[in-house]
Amino acid sequence: MQASPRKLTTHQKAVLIHALVMFPDQQAAILYHPAAEDALSYAEDFLTVFKAVGWNVNDAEPAEIAIAPSAGLAFLVSRESNLPPGAEALRDTLRICSIEVQTHIDPARKIAPSTVALFIGSSI
Repeated sequence: MQASPRKLTTHQKAVLIHALVMFPDQQAAILYHPAAEDALSYAEDFLTVFKAVGWNVNDAEPAEIAIAPSAGLAFLVSRESNLPPGAEALRDTLRICSIEVQTHIDPARKIAPSTVALFIGSSI
């Protein structure tokens, strides 16, 4: 049996917008794994939320990147950084919405410490 494509519901988007509007002008990047069938459309859901709260999304659209681990939803951070406050709020709100998100160190991407880098891999 094939899993349903992931998407944010209208309610989840509203909850995320309510929580993230307190972090205007946050730098963000949305990345997705090309092998994940629903990753681009799921990434576009997050892009809609980020734009609604005034976040500055790199490249203004999700970027394709094949990295390991390729499953799930994760924040990518450089080795020496922690999650910026906007990412912490996003993580906590996603958990309230029963959406798990991991944090992975990815120094090769050279993610700026102040950037929320959200990676969408295949569904688990």
